[in-house]
Amino acid sequence: MRIRPYIESRDYEYIEKWVDNEKIHALWCANLIPYPVTKENLHAFLEKTAIEWTDSAYVATETNGKVIGFFCYSINVNDDTGFIKFVVVDNNLRRKGYGKAMIKLALKYAFEITGAKLVQLNVFDENTAAKYCYEKVGFIEESITQNVFTYKNELWSRCHMVATK
Repeated sequence: MRIRPYIESRDYEYIEKWVDNEKIHALWCANLIPYPVTKENLHAFLEKTAIEWTDSAYVATETNGKVIGFFCYSINVNDDTGFIKFVVVDNNLRRKGYGKAMIKLALKYAFEITGAKLVQLNVFDENTAAKYCYEKVGFIEESITQNVFTYKNELWSRCHMVATK
């Protein structure tokens, strides 16, 4: 597996396929991007987060180039803290180790290339599969903020997780 920068003209079609229902969309981006995701609103959002938070978007690929996942990463150079967000994996590859491999690679990039001393992420506590994946690669739950997001008639809590080198 490899990671490379997200290229809108080549990679948007995967996001569109993977984020294919409202619940997956809410779990993925907390509705920060309007549903359904369009190329225009994703591009506008990625540009905004790049400017405001120095986020860069990446895709994970198999060695043959097939795109299997997406995430954003930023580094705060003032305190060497990295942040991973907007993680999604091909629906057909979930629960098969691809997400874990992608996050391991993202952590390797964060620690070895960007010099992060700590990497953090947020995940909805209700997203047990993602939370389990993050724990398996070394993230530890730091805190839970109760009832921060409403999805239909449900209240979701946000789990803040950290990984250190």
